[in-house]
Amino acid sequence: MLSPTLHGRFAASPAAWLGIGFISGVIGVLIFHQLALAALHSAGITQSVAYATKTTGPFGIPQFLSAAFWGGVWGIVAALLFRRLWGASLIVALVIFGAIAPTLVAWFVVAPLKGAPIAGGFRPAAMMVGPIVNAAWGLGTGLVMAWFQHLRPGSFVRSPGWRG
Repeated sequence: MLSPTLHGRFAASPAAWLGIGFISGVIGVLIFHQLALAALHSAGITQSVAYATKTTGPFGIPQFLSAAFWGGVWGIVAALLFRRLWGASLIVALVIFGAIAPTLVAWFVVAPLKGAPIAGGFRPAAMMVGPIVNAAWGLGTGLVMAWFQHLRPGSFVRSPGWRG
C-alpha cells in the first residue's frame, strides 16, 4: 500500500521504508564505510583494515559482515527518524547522524562491552576514525535511501518528481 507524501511525491509503505533503511544501511557499510576505512588504513591513520574477515562472536561471522548487519540496523533507526526528509536533506541528515550516533554508541557502549578503551582511549588519531567512517556510512545510506525515494513504486523507473 502506498501513501502520498508532500509535494505529490509517493513513498513506500512504512514497513517497506524500514526495509529500504536496512538495505541502504547494509550497502552504506559494504561500500562507503569500508572504502573510508581502507583510505584511513592506507594513510596510516588506523590499523583496522577494510573487509576484515576475522570472525566475531557470538556467531563467528566475518567482521565486515557483522558491521554490515549493524549498519542495516542503524539504517532502520535512520528510516524511522528521518522518514519525512527528502533528497539532499535526507542525505545531509544521515551524514551528520552517522558521524555522531553510531560513533557515540561504539565509543561508550560497544567498546566497554568488548573490553576496549572508551573512545579509543581518547587519543585523537583513534577518535577520528569513528566519525569519518560512520559519516561515510551515512553518506552512502542517505544516497541509497534518496535513490529509493525517487523510484516509482512497483517499478524501476524515475518518479515524476525526479530532477536529474
